[in-house]
This record gives sequence, structure tokens and C-alpha cells, in this order.
Amino acid sequence: MTRTGSRGETATEIPAGEAPAVILVEPQLAENIGMTARAMANFGLSELRLVNPKNGWPKKGVREAASGATHVLDCATVYTSLPEALGDLTYVLATTARERGQMKRVFDPEAGMAEMLSRAGQRTGVMFGRERVGLENDEVSLADAIVTFPVSPDFPSLNLAQAVLLVGYEWRRASGRARLPFSGEMLSPPATRAALLTLFGNLETALDAAGFYPPEKRAVIARNMRDMLHRMAMTEQDVRTFQGALRALNRSRKADGAP
Repeated sequence: MTRTGSRGETATEIPAGEAPAVILVEPQLAENIGMTARAMANFGLSELRLVNPKNGWPKKGVREAASGATHVLDCATVYTSLPEALGDLTYVLATTARERGQMKRVFDPEAGMAEMLSRAGQRTGVMFGRERVGLENDEVSLADAIVTFPVSPDFPSLNLAQAVLLVGYEWRRASGRARLPFSGEMLSPPATRAALLTLFGNLETALDAAGFYPPEKRAVIARNMRDMLHRMAMTEQDVRTFQGALRALNRSRKADGAP
């Protein structure tokens, strides 16, 4: 076992050992390892275990592919065998896109991560196989259960980092941490009726001056426009913006010599 960094050098959101370890078995491409680190960091996973990475470790270009998730790479641990990488874990899931003929429970990512979270206080991990061929049957046999993905049968192959991303997302959801970073709530209160009536009046006056209304249809069109503005559920800021736009249009008309 080779540890490529000192755990705890970078503060992370989730304490070490609480989230599952991500175990990559004989990963080949630096880009995939780097993107895996990025996917892990997106959802608070930080423990990366590499089993016999092809052409050694560290790999050229891996940090660039991580797009800033270098704390995951700096604390990655390299193992010479899969049993060694799994040695301290008590519950392990193996990811695979095909049926293996093994008598194991099979989960989708959502159910698999819920099962993992039910084992609070235990050390857990998820295994991911080689980019081209995945995990071997003997490697799958070392896991407690299988995670597979409900993908299209026409194209079931997932990129390594994509698979890690899906598992990380479902783990975050199952752990209750999947809170949106912002709410999109209105920062301005709803417009008062008085503000809306003033806007209606100013808008209709401006449209009258511009000759917008056919005389015989003015009342109907004005009511339709009021209904349209009501459906917008306007805020105070919305009304101020509309009023400012009307004032600018009126100034432009007067500058052009309109009455």
C-alpha cells in the first residue's frame, strides 16, 4: 500500500470514514482518474483507493482533469491487490453493467446507497472496474452486493467518472445532504394592488398616445393586458422596472417631437 498524501491536509465537508471509499481497479487513463476525483468532490466523497493503476502513479495530466479536486488525489492510496484495498471495509458494493450469474443482491444506485447508509459507523466502499472491461467475476465475488444502472439497453456502457458521479449523487441524497445551494426565492415582495393599478393606468395612457388601441376594441384589449400582467404575479421590482421602461419610452417620444 502506498499513500500519496496525508489525510486531513485539506478540510472536507464530511469526516473521513463516514462516506464510502471509491475503489478503482486497474484504472488506465489519467483523465478518468482526475474526472473521478472531481465527481467525488462534487458530492463530498474524498477517499480514493487505486488498485494497480496502469503505468504507475501519479499520472501526467491527472491533476488537470480533476479541475481543482486535488485534495482527493493528494490523499489517494495505491494498493497492489484488491483484497488489500478492501481489507478494512465491512460492506462493499461492486458496480457492473452486466449480469454475472452470482447469487448476490442487485441494487440500483438509489437503493444501494440507502443500504450503505443503513450501516452507519461501518467502513464501506464501492468498487469500479477497468474502463474497457469492468470488474472480473472473481473481483465481483469479493463484494457483498452489486450496483447496476438503469441505462438504455441500446447503450449500457458508462464512463468511469460518470458511474462514480451517479453513485456519489445518490449517496448524497441518501445521506440527507442533497440540499440545493440556492433557492431562487423572490428577493422582492409581491406588488401591491395600488402599484399594479398605477402601472395599468400609465401603460394604457402610453398606448393611447401611441395609437395602439382601435377605438372599438380598447376596453377589451386593456382588460386582456391587465389579465396578462396579473398572470405574471409581479413583484414590486417588476413594477418599478416596467414603470421605468414606460418613462424612458415617453421621454423618447417627446424628444422626437411627439405630443
